Amino acid sequence: MTRRMDKINVILRQEISKVISTELNDPRLNSIATVIDVDSSLDLRHAKVYISVLGNIEEKENTLNALRSASGYIHR
Repeated sequence: MTRRMDKINVILRQEISKVISTELNDPRLNSIATVIDVDSSLDLRHAKVYISVLGNIEEKENTLNALRSASGYIHR
């Protein structure tokens, strides 16, 4: 991967983390969710976001469901 793509992935990771921590007001997001890595395609149309969630199994499932439902907002 090129240095440009690495920089873009880092910026995406930071911005997605900021959106999750400050702008989402879903009550299911009561556990800690951390964006571990972002892997974007070369044409920048798609990106895989890797997330780590701390908590028990139920909290993890609730957090992931909340993030899935907010994916459109995060994408914008």
